[in-house]
Amino acid sequence: MLEAPLLLLGASLLGLALLALLVGLRRQGWLVIIWSECVWQPLYNLLTGSTKEQRILRHVLQHAVAGDPQSVLAAVDAYCYQKEWAMNVGDKKGQIMDTVVQEQRPSVVLELGAYCGYSAVRMARLLPPGARLLTIELNPDYAAITQQMLDFAGLQERVTVIVGASQEVIPQLKKKYDIDTLDMVFLDHWKDCYLPDTLLLEECGLLRKGTVLLADNIIFPGAPEFLAHVRTSSHFKCTLFTSSLEYSQVLDGLEKAVYVGPGSPSPSLGR
Repeated sequence: MLEAPLLLLGASLLGLALLALLVGLRRQGWLVIIWSECVWQPLYNLLTGSTKEQRILRHVLQHAVAGDPQSVLAAVDAYCYQKEWAMNVGDKKGQIMDTVVQEQRPSVVLELGAYCGYSAVRMARLLPPGARLLTIELNPDYAAITQQMLDFAGLQERVTVIVGASQEVIPQLKKKYDIDTLDMVFLDHWKDCYLPDTLLLEECGLLRKGTVLLADNIIFPGAPEFLAHVRTSSHFKCTLFTSSLEYSQVLDGLEKAVYVGPGSPSPSLGR
């Protein structure tokens, strides 16, 4: 009779001990991320009966203001700084993203990798009237959370959440989603997909002269094949924005690659 309560007590004590260790590691950069994702999060999921992404959404619904995108972002950032690390673009790199969106004033934006909807909220709140954002997410659970996040932020009319693999959806964008060309693309999905999806976007005629590709996690964990391509191709003009990995002190950055079209002068790299 006492076995179940004792097991629950033991699991709870173990969870508290792991949480204490996690807090102690928090300033150790990538170590805390590995610990969080591989050890702490699976255990916490088991103890709570929920996923990290569900907990982030619940925190937003409880602490943010409905219809206020900035409060949604602030709630996500607070949760990820104070409780659980998550792979959003985050507030620091998010400020770089804000600047790019405000400079470009895009009418049609494509996001590859929605996760919990943080970056979709971040971009959509700055889009000019009549602009739209399409975000492609492979994981249906993440896509559902993204939709709820957008609904709560009051941005659902500006954003279309598409569930599927990027390499399958991109060729459908022109006919199925009435896209001519894209003004901006935010890449934040699997890093080994950055290059093939960039090539596919060009092959499908979705890039025009001036289309901006903004790629996250260029330094950590990195996307070396994508970087090698855009930095040496005559089709792109590149700028690296260094920053830190979301909710940590690990060095990271965003790569801005402006499509200048085929047959253009040799590429240049801004630092």
